[in-house]
Amino acid sequence: MTKMLASVTGVAEAEIAISGGADIIDLKDPKAGALGAVALDEIRRTVAAVGTRAETSAVCGDLPMHPYTIRTCAEEIAATGAGYVKVGFFPSDEAAACGRTLALLARHTKLVAVLLADRAPDFDLLPVFAQSGFFAVMMDTAGKREGRLLDHMPPERIPAFIAEARRLGLKVGLAGSLEAPDIPRLLPFGPDFLGFRGALCDQSQRTAAIDAEAVAGIRALIPEERQLDRSASVDYRLLAARGYSPGAGDPALGTDKIFVRDFVLPVQIGAYSFEHGHTQKVRFDVTADVQRVTSNPEDMRHVVSYDLITDGIRAIVARGHVQLSEALAEQVAAVVLEDPRVVKVTVSVQKLELGPGGVGVEIERKRAKSSILAPSGTSGGMAGDDKAFSGFGQKGIGS
Repeated sequence: MTKMLASVTGVAEAEIAISGGADIIDLKDPKAGALGAVALDEIRRTVAAVGTRAETSAVCGDLPMHPYTIRTCAEEIAATGAGYVKVGFFPSDEAAACGRTLALLARHTKLVAVLLADRAPDFDLLPVFAQSGFFAVMMDTAGKREGRLLDHMPPERIPAFIAEARRLGLKVGLAGSLEAPDIPRLLPFGPDFLGFRGALCDQSQRTAAIDAEAVAGIRALIPEERQLDRSASVDYRLLAARGYSPGAGDPALGTDKIFVRDFVLPVQIGAYSFEHGHTQKVRFDVTADVQRVTSNPEDMRHVVSYDLITDGIRAIVARGHVQLSEALAEQVAAVVLEDPRVVKVTVSVQKLELGPGGVGVEIERKRAKSSILAPSGTSGGMAGDDKAFSGFGQKGIGS
């Protein structure tokens, strides 16, 4: 289950966030910095007001990396009764010591370490957090006017971060000026929670008051439950109730096509020995037939974003060397077909550096009608044709 964390300033905003369906009420003062702390008395009042209706958390503030300062503040926040205590870790030679000094507190308090994607996050701290008993690690941003999380931490880097944290036994959260279009891009990575502030506020201004309609809009994009099997990505059958699947619309509406064209990346690819150990330019062209859910699309619930295609390609390429263009195309097709609204996908993979033109393969894969609401995640259940081609007059090769 990916939970929705809503950052609020006090009781009034907490009530709006709870009414909108937020899972975690996070106390934060957006006017006091990226991790601005709320007054202790206000944290206590809010925690008491929330009761058992939602989980609660509170941040310690933008603190210097001094072990005594960090420990003292974390202990004060923990004493308010907040369910989670969030501690920011900025670049510092003392960051590891700050983590270790919280080991005793971590025995009875759920601590969340916050790393900043735009401030050279030290991933070597992850084992320190795990050894010190932290509950979770969260990736956020410090400069809220300097871009969103994905501007500083590209989608292809997120799976490795999540996988390493999970290997160490840590829950994982993602935040950082997230907006509605970021949600379908991040959900497939399976974070334990996504954090929001600006996207919940009037005119997306993080220092403005929380807006009930904005909260409801973000909540509508996040499934309230996920499959227990984390080897799968999002359980899109559960998204059906939120307008994500063809089942929520009229089949008579037909399909639209979304596409990515001339998307060129350096890729480690090839079966020949001379193709190993370096990258070569590969062009991707992908077209997906998407079943419509409404005749009047208004928000991200009603569309399939082309970002899912480009993010998927980048993540596949980041895994390392691929022997065959056919294998690369199959992986791209499988990723696109994970969204149950995609009924057919055409993928073209062209290697651009083996001659005066491109060589490669084009495949077409369709979703089996019986699995229209089930996540595929693999090439199973897909059918279609392959085409090899060459841009310089000889038989095309996929390798």
